[in-house]
Amino acid sequence: MKTTRFFPAIEQKPLPEIVKFQEKQLREELKYLQAYSKYYKRLFKTHRIDIGKIKTLSDLQHIPFTTKDDLQEFNKDFICVPKSKIIDYITTSGTMGAPVTFATTDHDLQRLTYNEAISFACAGAGRNDIFQLMTTMDRRFMAGLAYFMGLRELGTGIVRVGSGMPELHWDSIFRFNPNYMIVVPSFILKLIEFAEAHQIDYRNSSVKNAVCIGEPLRNADFSLNTLGARIAKKWDLKLYSTYASTEMAASFTECSCGLGGHQHPEIIITEFLDDSNNPVKEGEAGEITITTLGVEGMPLLRFKTGDVCYHYNEPCPCGRNTIRLGPVIGRKQQMIKFKGTTLYPPALFNILDDFEVIENYIVEVTTNEIGTDNVLIRIGLKKDEDIAQKLKDRFRAKIRVVPDILIQPAAEINRMMFPESSRKPVKFIDKRGAKLP
Repeated sequence: MKTTRFFPAIEQKPLPEIVKFQEKQLREELKYLQAYSKYYKRLFKTHRIDIGKIKTLSDLQHIPFTTKDDLQEFNKDFICVPKSKIIDYITTSGTMGAPVTFATTDHDLQRLTYNEAISFACAGAGRNDIFQLMTTMDRRFMAGLAYFMGLRELGTGIVRVGSGMPELHWDSIFRFNPNYMIVVPSFILKLIEFAEAHQIDYRNSSVKNAVCIGEPLRNADFSLNTLGARIAKKWDLKLYSTYASTEMAASFTECSCGLGGHQHPEIIITEFLDDSNNPVKEGEAGEITITTLGVEGMPLLRFKTGDVCYHYNEPCPCGRNTIRLGPVIGRKQQMIKFKGTTLYPPALFNILDDFEVIENYIVEVTTNEIGTDNVLIRIGLKKDEDIAQKLKDRFRAKIRVVPDILIQPAAEINRMMFPESSRKPVKFIDKRGAKLP
């Protein structure tokens, strides 16, 4: 067994031992919530839950879920510490509604640091590596700060450049010679386009690895999806997928095997549930539901993320025996029922990403006068080209239905994608709650 500070022994134990370890952690977590969480103390009392009887992971099914609506409505009731212990205030991105505030303590920041350090180690990083950070550390964003702290703990070099600005990124790459970048994968295509336009030999640059955030890179069988394949065709990078959220204060990062993001059992408990809230079998899609372990400021119990994915239990060739998450299929609230077909936005993104002439796009969903979903795709092009029919043929072949297509100036689409309050590109706009004129 290879055990180092950043390759925890628990992740290499047999799955039954990992479960036993998590059950012990769960019992401690419930005691903490009973003692310090106003929200969960009230929930236990209202539902007559005796936490002493919750002994196994399967016993979690006796406890009601926590939802995003609960976090928004009772936000302050989730805080378990006095104001004097809160070090950092963070908000969620607000992708599915109003942003939610999270209060973190020094202990929580240390936990977050540990999570990111072992996650980057999972992606093959160590002391001799240099990372270029291509995400923001401001705007109340947890991820950018977490990446920086985790890399600092791991002992790597760090180049903090931030989001956007391809020219500055290329200047930094040739100035500091990083071999890793942390990046939204679609931005890699922007870097490539800038390099090609300015005769930059990007293929022979120092960058050989990309830890990718915010967008899926793989299909359910772990092959590269359209976005991942476009990157790989242009630039021979080792791509690592990740899955994370502010609410879980944790991340699932791929190892070099590229077979899904590894769970850190000392950080988080995961359930995968069907539409009836029953556990799904391995190989079936389920909603990720999480219970945080070791969070001091705002721990969560059975929080429904809204994200749907597959999970895998068999040991990984890397030596970890932890649960692995496949790529996120989509968010339950974003599910589209269009002309008799059920689909998620990533299925549309995957088709659009295959057209290199497309500069940017937004998928917009509304409710029509008969109460069903309408899909409009707003597209900006790099150059004038009649692609409407090609797109319709591709949609018909891949998903059997054809959305409405509207070609608009790329600059106009870009303004819609990057509103001032947003920390990441907006590629999906759900207007189904809006009133019809």
